[in-house]
Amino acid sequence: MEKTCTEVWKNCLQIIKDNIPVQSFKTWFEPISALKLEGKVLTIQVPSLFFYEWLEEHYVGLLRKTVKRQLGDEGRLEYNIVVDKSSNSGSPYTTNMPSNGNGAEAKVQSMPIPVSINKDIKNPFIIPGLKKLNVDPQLNSNYTFDNYIEGDCNRLARSAGYAVAAKPGGTSFNPLMVYGGVGLGKTHLAQAIGNEIKRNMPDKLVIYVSCEKFCQQFVDSLKNNTINDFVNFYQAMDVIIMDDVHNFAGKEKTQDIFFHIFNHLHQSGKQVILTSDKAPKDLAGLEERLLSRFKWGLSADLQIPDLETRIAILRKKMYADGIELPSEVVEYVAHNIDNNVRELEGAMVSLLAQSTLNKKDIDLALAKQMLKNFIKNTSKEISMEYIQKLVCEYFEVPVDMVKSQTRKREIVQARQISMYLSKSHTKSSLKTIGAFFGGRDHSTVIYACQTVEDLIDTDKKFKGYVHDIQKKLKMS
Repeated sequence: MEKTCTEVWKNCLQIIKDNIPVQSFKTWFEPISALKLEGKVLTIQVPSLFFYEWLEEHYVGLLRKTVKRQLGDEGRLEYNIVVDKSSNSGSPYTTNMPSNGNGAEAKVQSMPIPVSINKDIKNPFIIPGLKKLNVDPQLNSNYTFDNYIEGDCNRLARSAGYAVAAKPGGTSFNPLMVYGGVGLGKTHLAQAIGNEIKRNMPDKLVIYVSCEKFCQQFVDSLKNNTINDFVNFYQAMDVIIMDDVHNFAGKEKTQDIFFHIFNHLHQSGKQVILTSDKAPKDLAGLEERLLSRFKWGLSADLQIPDLETRIAILRKKMYADGIELPSEVVEYVAHNIDNNVRELEGAMVSLLAQSTLNKKDIDLALAKQMLKNFIKNTSKEISMEYIQKLVCEYFEVPVDMVKSQTRKREIVQARQISMYLSKSHTKSSLKTIGAFFGGRDHSTVIYACQTVEDLIDTDKKFKGYVHDIQKKLKMS
């Protein structure tokens, strides 16, 4: 029985998933769908030209090997690229491109431009003299890609930002909208793109402006009867970075003027970068025609960073400031401040200030004492329930199984470590601990504790497990 294109691509995805990071797989492979299989040629559909270029540049080798593994040495891959989603027929306009990985290595080439323009023709849309102005981009020089730590929480947005910075107005990411909660690095990333463009292309006119500032400038231009100058200035930019566009809500006339500026820039191949605290679909109080344009390019969200990323952020800041802190202090701060990068850095600054002013060395005790205003659960008492939850998360076993009668090795191990830690970190009696872990008696708890202690002395790997969990408890 012959395989279908869906089955072949599903098998390819299983192999690809095992060879790349989870976030990269979600970003670059989950949006792909299998279209057809003709002989030994598998056709897959990708959502944009940039998607095709990215896959060919970063994953062509893996794709070639995977397809040949499924279809044999003659197996080839072809892309069906969505070029225009707004077709009147309801179906998107697409074009087919072969993979460069099918034969000899070749550089990815952009789509050709069918129309050549006579350079002698005068462009009526260019405002004379404006290009010669020395425009201050209003960028903070501290916001760069070098000090923007990458993690699973921001990988898509950061990768898209790099692509835009390398080729402003020349990718499918136009506009690029970066959205996420307070203090997650939206402004940093947006300005890092602007700084990178100015560094590599100093002649480009880049402007960063907050939505509130833009609205105020528009009102002032109405009062002073200089609306044409206002519009001409922004239309002359090569790159506009508009921060906090959710503040356009309810400001109909300002939305209208930005709509026209946006259209002009987009049609001229200029780059628009937006930030917002919500995804475009969740923005209220904005005109539908403006929202639809916000959705033209890529919307990339910034999520709360994981523990490893938070530790990396703190270490980067320490390096930049030329200071050193004990690892346990860094881990304590990163473990407890888990919802906001701005708060994370603020906590570090506060800790350093307290240490300097009071002339005390920074240790874990000082960190716990000084960060009470940042950390909500500093004085939280460790319970058997919390220990059980922590151990189960560490070994990735269901909580209810630890209290069951099963004798599976991984469950028994989690149960015994939970009992051992409950004995050493709580004031509960052996009888209470046994009762909590499935109605067992105190002798079972004694045996579990002895077993754990023996394994700590003889099994290096097991000792590492217990040490890791104890460290997490210490951070609580």
